[in-house]
Amino acid sequence: MPAAPSASAEHIRDVNTRYHDVAAATYDAKWGIDFGAPGQRQVGDKLAKALRGLPERPFRDSLEIGAGTGYFTLNLLQLGVIGRATATDISPGMLTALSASAERLDLEVRTVRTDAEELPFEAESFDLLFGHAVLHHIPDLERAFAEFRRVLRPGGVVAFCGEPSRHGDRLAAVPKRLGDALAPIWRRALGARGRTQPPAAAGGDGHLLEWEVDVHSFTPAELRRLLGGAGFEAPRVRGEELLANVWGWALRSLEATADPDTVPMAWKQFAFRSYLALQRVDGGLLEKSLPAEIFYNLLVSGRKPGAAGARRASRT
Repeated sequence: MPAAPSASAEHIRDVNTRYHDVAAATYDAKWGIDFGAPGQRQVGDKLAKALRGLPERPFRDSLEIGAGTGYFTLNLLQLGVIGRATATDISPGMLTALSASAERLDLEVRTVRTDAEELPFEAESFDLLFGHAVLHHIPDLERAFAEFRRVLRPGGVVAFCGEPSRHGDRLAAVPKRLGDALAPIWRRALGARGRTQPPAAAGGDGHLLEWEVDVHSFTPAELRRLLGGAGFEAPRVRGEELLANVWGWALRSLEATADPDTVPMAWKQFAFRSYLALQRVDGGLLEKSLPAEIFYNLLVSGRKPGAAGARRASRT
């Protein structure tokens, strides 16, 4: 259930800050975030789909909006797609987790706590501005997109991945309900114990806010209007992951009911490999032939007007 239509921007920001602060410690495990070769391949493929391919040379200065624990920024740094990286988030807890992972991976990232609607950066500071599953948390998208354009250099590009489509959001409710219904049978079959206490017990009321942090779901036309209204050229929206997301939401619904330490490794490997297999079906067949509206995830990209020479000069 998303935030109430009457919720103020201040309330939405407060809810997102508190929820993500609590979620930060277990976020990578919950969502299967990986900083090795599989994670790099996933992130690289998503950005390549959004941008119609990756550049031959890295973007010199990048800015991630709502970076969370660093899934995109840290993997893109390891891939060599970006040079100097700045990661922002509204949640101090998320940025602390990101910094810890960056130190472990021996990567350099500047972290800044900020709202997306008022970025504390000089105009024309970045060549790539990107985010993953973040636009649907932002109260004032028109104001945010104006800021994105302001801080990009001429010829700079904006790309967002993993944004929920309106149709896909409704579609995801089906495997979620099915997973909840089958969870007791699934736990008995695997010998997994149910959770002995709700997740909120580990961190105040933060986890109870999970159903309030989402503000928007999108149609491709709405995302194109946001890009065009902010003055971006070549607006592009495409869909990603249909079968993989239906299956993924069913898996998450099942696993959320169990003590993770009692779920057999064989199940975890099966869940991960089957998800990747369905991703390949989506990418190799369905994403090429079905309209974007059908998919759960939307990828959006655009370019700030500027000469081609300016774009080339902004990469090293």
